[in-house]
Amino acid sequence: MTCPQTLAPAPTETAVRRAALGVLMPGFDGTDVPAWLEQPLRDGLGGVCLFAVNTPDLATTRRLTGRLRELGPQVCITVDEEGGDVTRLQRRHGSDLPGSAALGAVDDLELTRQVGEATGRLVRAAGIDVTLAPCVDVASNPANPVIGTRSFGPDASLVARHAVAWVQGLHAAGVAGCAKHFPGHGDTSVDSHVGMPVIDLDEATLASRELAPFVALAPLVDAVMPGHIIVPRLGADPASTSAWAYDRIRAMGFVGPTITDALDMGAITADPTADPSSGEDERIGAAVVRALRAGADLCCLGAPMNGDQQAALAASVAAIERAVEEGRLRLHRLQVSASRVRSMLGLAHQRLLETPAVDPATAEDGLPELGLEVARRALLTRGSVLLPEGARPVLVELGQGFNAAAGRFSSGVGDALDRALGEPVDRRDLDLVEPDDVVVAVSRDGSSVAATLVAELLGRCPHAVVVHVGMQQSAPDVPHLVLAHGAGRSNTRAAVEALLGRRIVW
Repeated sequence: MTCPQTLAPAPTETAVRRAALGVLMPGFDGTDVPAWLEQPLRDGLGGVCLFAVNTPDLATTRRLTGRLRELGPQVCITVDEEGGDVTRLQRRHGSDLPGSAALGAVDDLELTRQVGEATGRLVRAAGIDVTLAPCVDVASNPANPVIGTRSFGPDASLVARHAVAWVQGLHAAGVAGCAKHFPGHGDTSVDSHVGMPVIDLDEATLASRELAPFVALAPLVDAVMPGHIIVPRLGADPASTSAWAYDRIRAMGFVGPTITDALDMGAITADPTADPSSGEDERIGAAVVRALRAGADLCCLGAPMNGDQQAALAASVAAIERAVEEGRLRLHRLQVSASRVRSMLGLAHQRLLETPAVDPATAEDGLPELGLEVARRALLTRGSVLLPEGARPVLVELGQGFNAAAGRFSSGVGDALDRALGEPVDRRDLDLVEPDDVVVAVSRDGSSVAATLVAELLGRCPHAVVVHVGMQQSAPDVPHLVLAHGAGRSNTRAAVEALLGRRIVW
């Protein structure tokens, strides 16, 4: 007599919905929890990602994160706080701390650790669990439109050393970090916010350059973020939705959660192979399922500035529920992913118990001094950059003041000159520059467009001083150059000190 086969009970709708919510991380608008997000938080939402619209100051952000935890004690609260050009917590005036490029230029690991700890104190004061940093992309392409000074530099070993030191600093403050953008965004010529980057590398270069910093961080870092980057030798789909990427991350020995880059980015939503009749929310939902099937643990849905996050969350839950019903996703698989996130939070909360608390009112104390020390040490000059005594400089911005990762920003050089001179600097378009003007021009990248603008500038005003706020290898070949290694508040202040030949106090 044979025994009848025992069948596992079918998952309930409630169980599937909770499991679906547990692997999703939306954004939202404003400094209060919106009504539409309250029930998902109560039902087990896995994470939320905060942006500058949520974080006008540390005290306000701390109140917001406290309310998020009241509604959903399990929720993982994240933010993009890299320092330098990409800041959410100091968006109102720019980061006091330089970005990674300045730290790599100084090449002092203890200083990098201090900056990581200072960043961690900001994040902790705001009540946030994880900063989606550091960028461990190796800046091998001078014309890269989105990484630039977010990278520690063009050498893989330097990037690895400083990424480890920076994360050690984060941990000293009791905060978790996330290494991005696997397998490396540094050798791309397309910004994944607007299109699909491709890195067509052989296996040896991929391993020795792009992957080396991730391997170095695997035993230490809390999370890893696969990017929307295609490696043709490994498949036709981006790393964020490809099993090869998650398999390689696990093969490095990494056991924590993987967090996708935002799935509302152009690399995903502008996919020409997608169903043309589908809306953006449906495309995000479909990408969520692909990412989860590939091995993702937490899917970042995107930013409130880019679309309706309520609709994206609803579409993603519905897509996961259909995938479970059709057998394309297993409920247990989703539950394992949620448990990885919870384990990461458990380790992070243990660090909180072992490190001093941080008061939002004092978390920014000492940051300007630390940032300025880094920026001054990173600063390089060529030629004669000292402006004539009493001159009223003309400021020219070469190129657009926009980076999709950072949002719209000015270079900061004009603001620093305004404060140092005690009056607004004369800002002009390039075509209004006169030959006798004392010109301070700001450049950002090494693109052909930037090169054309620099050539026009020198044709009009050969004695112009160029302040370059991008990577050193993308700096223009001009006679008079200030290399700031970033557009952060401290970088531009140090640059203006070089222009004026004196220390600035404010």
